[in-house]
Amino acid sequence: MQKSKVYFTKDLSGEGLIKIYEALKTQLKGKVAVKISSGEPGGHNFLNPKLIEPLVSKLGGTIVECNTAYRGRRFDTEEHYKAIKEHGFMDVAPCDILDAEEDIKIPISKGKHLKGYNIVGSHIKNYDSMLMLSHFKGHQMGGFGGALKNMSIGVASKNGKAWIHSVGRTEDPDKTWNYTEDQDGFLEGMAEACRGVVDFFGEENMAYINVANNLSIDCDCNAHPKAPEMEDIGIFASLDPVALDQCCFDIIINSEDKGKASLVARMLKLHAIHTVEEAHNLGLGSREYEVVNID
Repeated sequence: MQKSKVYFTKDLSGEGLIKIYEALKTQLKGKVAVKISSGEPGGHNFLNPKLIEPLVSKLGGTIVECNTAYRGRRFDTEEHYKAIKEHGFMDVAPCDILDAEEDIKIPISKGKHLKGYNIVGSHIKNYDSMLMLSHFKGHQMGGFGGALKNMSIGVASKNGKAWIHSVGRTEDPDKTWNYTEDQDGFLEGMAEACRGVVDFFGEENMAYINVANNLSIDCDCNAHPKAPEMEDIGIFASLDPVALDQCCFDIIINSEDKGKASLVARMLKLHAIHTVEEAHNLGLGSREYEVVNID
């Protein structure tokens, strides 16, 4: 089997982002959604708007987000828009909360937990293609957050997040946290949700970039994340989300940076790589990859 290509640059700049996107030799068509994490107010590790502005502008893209299943500032659409503005994203591009009005169910062609559907914001129907522009870092429930987490929990609506976190047992965000005992089921559910998003857009209409900087063990959804202990690494990109996240995981695991210890411990404790394993099983990509340095 041919290995998937994962492109890499150490150039953590707007120019570096454009360069690595161009290395993919793809053309996202029509109206392009750029999925990021807007970051929970109080945190500060989320992607810098000025970093992503040149690429979003080049694509004529709209920055998209979804409301959260936990009752922070981003649980409510009005407050979430305020947070997006406070964090500077409205200064660089149009912004859209996909579940600002309602959500819809989209089919999942493969999987065993989510009963054949994913729940996403209705505004997703307004877009023809999607760039998963992810901040790679740790995560307090998934172990790490990269392309697959951004595509699953990130694209899911508030109710969809509850559906994934509860492993297909509730769509009520306030009941979500009663169903957190099945860790592997949750990780598998994330992979299934990714299958639904790819089925919706089509593989040819998606691309994936992971920015590995500010490598806290905590997600950008944490209002008080731990300070990063690792040095920044760079930017990774691929048309294969499985290979991309596998590569980033491997880079962290095999790093000589002594600051990796906490992040590695969290990823291993929460069995983070299992989302990648299940995404591979669901046909979303290959765990075999070749790194192409574009510096």
